[in-house]
Amino acid sequence: MKENSGEEAVVKEPKSKAPKDGAGKGGGSEVALPRLGFLGMLRWAWRQLTSMRTALFLLLMLAVAAVPGSLFPQRPSSPAEVTQYLSDNPVSGPIMDWFKLFDVYSSPWFAAIYLLLFTSLVGCVLPRAKIHWKAMRSAPPRTPKRLSRLAEYGTVEIPAGSGIDAETAVKDAAEVLKARRYRVDVRDLDTDRPSVGAEVGFLKEVGNLIFHTAMIGVLAAIAFSGLFGYSGQRVLVEGDTFVNTLTGYDTFTPGANFGEDKLSPYSVQLDRLVVKYDRSTEAHYGQPLDFNATLSVKDKPGAEAETKTLKVNEPVAVGGTNVYLVGNGYAPVVTIKDGEGKVAFQGPVITIPTDGAYTSLMVIKVPDAKPEQLGFVGFFLPTALVDEKGVAFGSDPDPFNPQLNLNAYTGDLGLDSGVPRNVYTLDTSKLTEINSRNVDAGGIVLAPGNSYTLPDGNGSISFDGIKRFAALDIRHDPGQVYVLVFALLALAGLMASLFMSRRRVWVRTGNHPDGRTMVEFGLLARGEDHRLAAEYTAVNKALHAKWLVPFDPPGQNGEQALSTTDNSAQATATSGAAAASKDQ
Repeated sequence: MKENSGEEAVVKEPKSKAPKDGAGKGGGSEVALPRLGFLGMLRWAWRQLTSMRTALFLLLMLAVAAVPGSLFPQRPSSPAEVTQYLSDNPVSGPIMDWFKLFDVYSSPWFAAIYLLLFTSLVGCVLPRAKIHWKAMRSAPPRTPKRLSRLAEYGTVEIPAGSGIDAETAVKDAAEVLKARRYRVDVRDLDTDRPSVGAEVGFLKEVGNLIFHTAMIGVLAAIAFSGLFGYSGQRVLVEGDTFVNTLTGYDTFTPGANFGEDKLSPYSVQLDRLVVKYDRSTEAHYGQPLDFNATLSVKDKPGAEAETKTLKVNEPVAVGGTNVYLVGNGYAPVVTIKDGEGKVAFQGPVITIPTDGAYTSLMVIKVPDAKPEQLGFVGFFLPTALVDEKGVAFGSDPDPFNPQLNLNAYTGDLGLDSGVPRNVYTLDTSKLTEINSRNVDAGGIVLAPGNSYTLPDGNGSISFDGIKRFAALDIRHDPGQVYVLVFALLALAGLMASLFMSRRRVWVRTGNHPDGRTMVEFGLLARGEDHRLAAEYTAVNKALHAKWLVPFDPPGQNGEQALSTTDNSAQATATSGAAAASKDQ
């Protein structure tokens, strides 16, 4: 420091390098941190990815990412609904399609979350399993110096003349703890203060590891099904047969590793579909009670047909696939003749039910009609009633009064352009309407057995009868059994981790100068364990029984309650226990 004629003293500090030990923290000096480097960055990223917090976050993200799959129609299962959604939403639809919201489960972002979760779980489980394996093979922790500081603490006084010294007592305590399934380690037998350390509850962490390993197994099994499985849909009318070939499906979704040679050549014929409705209660009258489909199944070409029953949630297993009943409806049988008198269409027509009374939308396309193509749009009513305005409506799902209500059109149906068309819709914007309530000819109303002659020499249509159809979902899921096994393992592991407790017990013994053997013991739980007090009571009672010492119920702090008839003797025992627990 240098003074200059009353001027303010100035101290100039030399520039110093950043202290190695972090001195000067908060004093303005900069600390030069080592560069992380590329490998260091990878290690840091791996630790972040394999942390339990990240795994839980990814699991939550996977659940959230699956939500759009239930909110929006998915292209693999409902391509027609996706097409209709895009048509109804010309602005937002293409944007949603770009984000793969109609193909959620095959989208890149869903696969990325799935793979990151799988990697995170593997990175979490393997190190924890290694650490737990070492812990199971190591001895219980060393005996604490002051057992009285543990959560549960007690003492036992073995009277003089019983022939049980400190070494014998500690071996007896080890046997008691072994009988209670503790893993024990007797130590310090060559001293005057031998002890035993015991530990139980390793299955708690084993259950936790099994749970996380099983979750990895579930993810792997689902991925296995996605690679080697397939699914498809087929609408089958009574009397029709489905053959398990690619051309036999209405829609087909293969796995990433699918090959056509993996299709088992079986066949399924729908003999009859019976739907039972509630007819006994007024509140639920007309509601369906049971769906029962009778199938004739052949495992391979030339095999004998086997009759099987298909119900909702009761699939039929055949050829490595499960056949599910997912829908049903009516298929009116019609015959359409064109203007030249030739049969242009004949057979059942699939309808789409829209309500509980099975009011069903119906579209018929007749591209082979001459001289012009014919199209029909309308609805089928199983039980038709007419209101005061003359409008027919459905009143019951059973076919008590079946009726067809159709509008007829002529013109180019657009089926010859090569552009795929939805079989359940008809674009009437470029067609000529020849039958409806808006024209002089009126609409077409038919009962079973009736026919109608179309105006202007365009032919005729007849309503020949009614059949039912069943919508079948056919799935080959090779990982299904593995998913079940791993799910049960996960449940078992979760129960073990929740209901088992990790506990430690230490027992120390010592010889009192007056010939008594003093025993003290303490219990400690790893984590919260509301059953630790009950375990203390059980161990205390077992030790007293081993040495034939009278047992008194424990007091509030784990110590024996003072006897009102022998306070002085109990005080002597307590002082002896304190002497036995004195540090060496």
